[in-house]
Amino acid sequence: MQLRDALADYKRHADHPTRFPGERRTTSGRFSGLGDRLVHVETDGSVRDFGFPLTGRWGVERSRFGVRPRDEDTEVEWFDDDATQSYAGDGGLVVTEHETTLGDVTQYDLTTDDAHVTHFETDADVELVAFVHFHPDGRDTLVGQLTHGDAVEVYHTEEHDFVASSPAFDTVEGRVPEQFDELLADTHVELPRPRSDDRYEEGQLSGAVVATIPFESGAATVGSLVTDESETDRDEALETVRSLVSLDREELEARAGAGIAGTVPDHADASAMRDDLRVLSLLSGPLGLRIAGPDFDPYYAYSGGYGYTWFRDDAEISRFLFESDERLGLDLDDWHARSARAYCRTQRDDGSWPHRVWPFDGSLAPGWANARLESGDDADYQADQTGSVIAFLATFYDECDDESLRADIETTLEAALDSLDETLGEDGLPVECQNAWENMTGRFSHTAATFLEAYAALATSGLDDNLTDRAATRAHEVYDGVDLLWSDERDCYGLRLADGELDDRYDSAALALVSAHRAYDRLEAVGDERVDRLVTHVKSVFDGLWHDPDESDVKGLVRFEGDDWRMREQSSEKIWTVSTAWGANAAVELGALLAAHGDERAGDFFDESRSLLSLVLPGGPLCTDEGYLAEQFFDDGTPDSATPLGWPHALRLATLATLEVEATEVEATDATR
Repeated sequence: MQLRDALADYKRHADHPTRFPGERRTTSGRFSGLGDRLVHVETDGSVRDFGFPLTGRWGVERSRFGVRPRDEDTEVEWFDDDATQSYAGDGGLVVTEHETTLGDVTQYDLTTDDAHVTHFETDADVELVAFVHFHPDGRDTLVGQLTHGDAVEVYHTEEHDFVASSPAFDTVEGRVPEQFDELLADTHVELPRPRSDDRYEEGQLSGAVVATIPFESGAATVGSLVTDESETDRDEALETVRSLVSLDREELEARAGAGIAGTVPDHADASAMRDDLRVLSLLSGPLGLRIAGPDFDPYYAYSGGYGYTWFRDDAEISRFLFESDERLGLDLDDWHARSARAYCRTQRDDGSWPHRVWPFDGSLAPGWANARLESGDDADYQADQTGSVIAFLATFYDECDDESLRADIETTLEAALDSLDETLGEDGLPVECQNAWENMTGRFSHTAATFLEAYAALATSGLDDNLTDRAATRAHEVYDGVDLLWSDERDCYGLRLADGELDDRYDSAALALVSAHRAYDRLEAVGDERVDRLVTHVKSVFDGLWHDPDESDVKGLVRFEGDDWRMREQSSEKIWTVSTAWGANAAVELGALLAAHGDERAGDFFDESRSLLSLVLPGGPLCTDEGYLAEQFFDDGTPDSATPLGWPHALRLATLATLEVEATEVEATDATR
């Protein structure tokens, strides 16, 4: 997102009650990009690249499409209104159906590898008008154009972007972006700007292209290709983009279907599972590392950005995918191995993982929790991230059939165990560090849960006895240390210990203690008193964080008590899909733990899981019409922040898988008694 766009959006939404001005939202529209590039198709048909973190290339910053009567120099009827939109099948082909005064136009968008194709079909006697503005190397200035007859090349230094059409352009020319006086004006400028005749070279010194394309047999196509000059030469790029725009709708549908990963079983919620796999594929880069979500706030105006890999989120997603695959047979072996290799590759010399990395190459990304790279203490380090990676790698290790990768995992886990031990206090709790929500420091229940799960997963793995014995000892220490976090007054495990005092606010992240104790139960049986505390804890957190506003149908769990982030004009905490899906997952995990202990309360928590899960399933109030889970919702039902967010999609999939296999088995057994 360029500053010009941010300023224009700020002018439009400065006084909006739920929109944060200056952001590039994805809370409506759909994404295409099951390969490397990630492109957002808004409900008005405009396209924009969000794939820099996945590819290192920037592509299209803004665009606009419309039609006008053929052979008439009249005003363009732009596709500015929200249109009906859907996916064609289970792949990444986005279909947008426009109604215009000149006739209906159907738009098909598919991102394949480094290319994006926008195909239009209509019975109307019109021509297509396309405005496409590239920002190669993330630049809006110092950009040039080369015209190759039926294609245009836009470049800065390393990145060269190409656009072509079929049929070939009738007209094509460059356009300059907003000028200083327009940027300082009170209102935003409608794009594309009128042509400037003041300086003949302006059209060649811009990333913006305006073109008219005739319809032939009712079809017209515009395609773009983003390249790195060191990897793709000009002739090859031109041949590729010309070939792509020649694809018809049937060929696009075939390519979209071929890009689907995973096999979803016949299930009542199969559509939700397919949506989850599609989203997690969209957010994945070539190394297997995922962005948390599309980056809507590149200027860090209201957040720290989302287009990065956090090892907590990513490893949790990897573990949820692996467990779901084990239960449902999703055929995701390549995904698991790719994730494991990425974690081995990105581990630091001290055995930990950094705060954030760029998923396209695993290099260090901007962050604020890199104490282990600085001279500070561990307070500005998120130790739960290392714990989450260990839990996945240790769980995957026994099922990995690649001997070379198994050796790498073992080496990685040996160093990781040393790192985790360094951040474990003598009392069995992690030392002071940053929390999962990244907004405070302390000794957190959630961090303790990740440590317990990591140690337990290591201890019960098929790794070397020296490693598993050490991990088992540490698991027992953390299991005992968890008692320090219990609040008798509130019947829950508190959010954190801070300066020796228990902060006993309800925290949805503390629900992670359930799956951690289930992992520990495979090492040594969880005691009856601890089981009772977990039951009380989950009930208390559910009751304390439940939010059901009167303004709309949305309801669910808020993140933690007193959460005031991204509230805008709202006076209470916002509902989070991560927290609600986490609640559903914690409930089914607790049900399974209770069932393993012969506890009759198991069924109540399976029911509670289904109830919370219904809120994030398609048709539920926290799932958008596109099938996406936005991170947060305002009380009036407006989705907000990163959309789609990968973490709740993985939680949803894992919850469905556990309910399908373990809950169903327990309930079937109970029914026969």
